[in-house]
Amino acid sequence: MKDKIINKIDYLLDLADRFKASATPSTMDMGFGPMATTKYDVELYAELKNSTKSLVLKLYGNEHPFYLDLNKSLTNFGGADNAKGILNAIKLEIKDGFILSIRDLVSGEVFSDFIEMAEYFLKEKYKDPAAVIIGSVLENRLRSLMSANNIDTLDQKGKPKKASSLNDELYKADIYGKLDQKSIVAWLDLRNQAAHGHYTEYNQQQVEMMLNYVRDFINRIKL
Repeated sequence: MKDKIINKIDYLLDLADRFKASATPSTMDMGFGPMATTKYDVELYAELKNSTKSLVLKLYGNEHPFYLDLNKSLTNFGGADNAKGILNAIKLEIKDGFILSIRDLVSGEVFSDFIEMAEYFLKEKYKDPAAVIIGSVLENRLRSLMSANNIDTLDQKGKPKKASSLNDELYKADIYGKLDQKSIVAWLDLRNQAAHGHYTEYNQQQVEMMLNYVRDFINRIKL
């Protein structure tokens, strides 16, 4: 995944250079006589603008300084140089492993919030909402693993794949082994039982075991 992102950045850097090289002297008349100006390849600029913004948005989100700066500067042709600077900065962060650490940290914070909620419900003997929450955390982790490994999370009709399909595809892609694949089948089934109101099909201890497994799974199988 790191190599694919870096290759994408290198392509965009080359695109920025090609866009700058497309500059040709020109003139325009706005009613006050001819004025010297510069013409650029508009198609190259459109690709550079949209592809770069899309990449930074996926990596950092729309509130990160990289994206805010890029969104502001790429409103005219002069923003190409700024885009190159941001792309080079991102490339360095990826090579140093910093961006992936940030992603793991954010995922960990979100994970902890929901796990704490599930722990509270279990402590209060509310096993049913705890099971649903833990199952949702597990499914979300499967989707994140799919995205991190460049595996499509949507089916041919453009709809989100079911958790069972995510599990099967991740196993086939060697993201984890057969033991985890079988365990996830069981825990997803428990989550479905809880979600459909079949509360007598499982007990408090099983939900606690589910919680321990999901916590361990997220620690072991990194994005």
